Amino acid sequence: MKHQLFVSISALLALMACSQTVKNPLLGEFKTPFEVPPFDQIREEHYLPAFREGIRVHDGEIAKIAGNPAEPTFENTIGAIEYSGRLLGRTANIFFSLNSANTNDSMQAIAREVAPLLAEHADNVALNEKLFERVKAVYEKKDGLDLTVEQRMVLDNYYRNFVRGGANLSAGDKDKLRAINKELSTLSLQFGENVLKETNKFELLIENEEDLAGLPEVVRDGAAELAAQKGHQGKWLFTIQKPSMLPFLQYSEKRDLREKIYKAYTNMGDHNDELDNKKIISRMTVLLVDKANLLGYETHADFVLEEGMAKKPGNVYAFLDKLWAPSLAKAKLEAAALQAMIDAENGGFKLASWDWWYYAEKVKKAQYDLDEEMIKPYFVLENVIDGAFAVAGRLWGLKFTERNDIPKYHPDVRIFEVTEADGSHVGILYTDYFPRESKRGGAWSGSLRDQMKMDGKMVTPVITNVGNFQKPAGDLPALLTWDDVLTLFHEFGHGLHGLLSECTYPSVCGTSVATDFVELPSQIMENWAGEPEVLAMYAKHYKTGEIIPEELVTKMKNSSKFNQGFETTEYLAASYLDLDWHTLKEPVEQDVTAFENASLGRIGLIPEIVSRYRSTYFRHIFSGGYDAGYFSYMWAEVLDKDAFQAFKDSGDLFNPALANSFRENILSKGGSEDPMALYVRFRGSEPRIEPLLIKRGLI
Repeated sequence: MKHQLFVSISALLALMACSQTVKNPLLGEFKTPFEVPPFDQIREEHYLPAFREGIRVHDGEIAKIAGNPAEPTFENTIGAIEYSGRLLGRTANIFFSLNSANTNDSMQAIAREVAPLLAEHADNVALNEKLFERVKAVYEKKDGLDLTVEQRMVLDNYYRNFVRGGANLSAGDKDKLRAINKELSTLSLQFGENVLKETNKFELLIENEEDLAGLPEVVRDGAAELAAQKGHQGKWLFTIQKPSMLPFLQYSEKRDLREKIYKAYTNMGDHNDELDNKKIISRMTVLLVDKANLLGYETHADFVLEEGMAKKPGNVYAFLDKLWAPSLAKAKLEAAALQAMIDAENGGFKLASWDWWYYAEKVKKAQYDLDEEMIKPYFVLENVIDGAFAVAGRLWGLKFTERNDIPKYHPDVRIFEVTEADGSHVGILYTDYFPRESKRGGAWSGSLRDQMKMDGKMVTPVITNVGNFQKPAGDLPALLTWDDVLTLFHEFGHGLHGLLSECTYPSVCGTSVATDFVELPSQIMENWAGEPEVLAMYAKHYKTGEIIPEELVTKMKNSSKFNQGFETTEYLAASYLDLDWHTLKEPVEQDVTAFENASLGRIGLIPEIVSRYRSTYFRHIFSGGYDAGYFSYMWAEVLDKDAFQAFKDSGDLFNPALANSFRENILSKGGSEDPMALYVRFRGSEPRIEPLLIKRGLI
């Protein structure tokens, strides 16, 4: 009887497991248009079982490849690895996209449980000795194989990544590496969660209308609507989400309130409480040094940069140093001009960091008869989106058609089918542009499914563009600042990189490129945004429909170099800080505040400017994959300014030959070839730094 009961229970459990597999939409075929994720069916309880099943399936696939008795070939080893893990990868893409864009406590708890599982699984693959033996066998005979350029790059990457993943380590050192990777995955996740909670935690609630002095009506209306949503009817609420904070810093006449909101932002993760990130940073940097040393590198930066265009930390420092001196000199001149404005108004105080935006806006108004509120009415979100689409249409014939028959993960999301000029399908683009507590700050582009070719058939991409722009308020549509416009075009450029990929192997498709090259496709799009010919396509007044006047465009152009000392200096300061953290050579825990002060003091950052990111909320480098790589935005700006100059010099912003060359040699190639070789193929020569310096007014 006991035995029969055991069998019955076992059978029941098997049936339940089978039922769960059938009911879990993440584990089956996506019966949706273009096989996009069925967000209307996916629930939080589906993720963990899908991750576990994905890991189990991938383990089996890897074991089969590693144990294959046939002689190792590119197809039965490298190709087989490339197309393994599809279920796990699909689940991870969906989950982590939503954990950034639409998270909650339950999602974050799942992430904390999954992170060490994924780290362990990745190590199980990277440290699989039989698998490495097969990869090494193919690598050692590569010169005798008839490989395409892409296949050779994929093979080189695999061999190098196995070595960089610890394949040549001793058994004891492999165990150490596993422990390091597991702990790093958890700490990185916790860092990001803390920043999100800190961002949502602060509220500046204004009850007296006199405390709104200086704020434009549109800013007041947005704050009133936000307050009402939070149950504070008749009051005004400001947060440290940038669409709320920056207008306050630009226009509020209340210096004490500007200081309050600015310090709340710059002190995120630095309150010695449960959300403090200093211990996490200190521990992570120790682990990164340990990992680098274990793998034979002097510093973590040496490990990271080996894979990029810069190659060595010294090259990055040399690049930053070229820009730092002229940028700081210009920033000091700008600070003097702001101080002169304060003195002219009998302010009686010394310029502080929380004053910069306010007085910069006043000086710009005085010098150029221009401020943000004069141009903002011309930048309606929907029109800017249409403008970005129109540029892609003029350059490559792409068309964007909104689809309302595709499931969304949030009501704010809009979904577009992207097609070629002949109507053939390219991919799907999700846009998600409004801030909410469930979304992390900033803007980014991601992928729910990467482009690849499988069994001779094209797998089309599903791309996301996510931002945090001001929502519509009252009768006003969503109006963007000029910085918002550039951000939208920037992320759209990343999206195009993913959409227009034409690679075969998933590991080199789309944006799977070196960190210091990935920003070229995004940043070059920003150049089109401000051209008068392009502004006329989308910059239309929200009330009258009037195209932005030529006089206003001229003022924008004349003021384009204004405040560039500040913007470049605060960015470069963060780049130095990133590199200093990741060039540590000894695994010794640091006093984070002292380290940061020493780093910024060494370069002579003036007190009126705070590094764009302080360590405690520097998500890019401690939970965003840009460790030792934050400099890449400026590195890529050298590329994008030089590349766009080709279009300018041709006399046609939409030069078909150049557009096709850029698509063929940059956008379609992903990481399938050496990035500098791709750039030179497009441009005809390596990039020059002068267009960047001229554009920013540094020479």
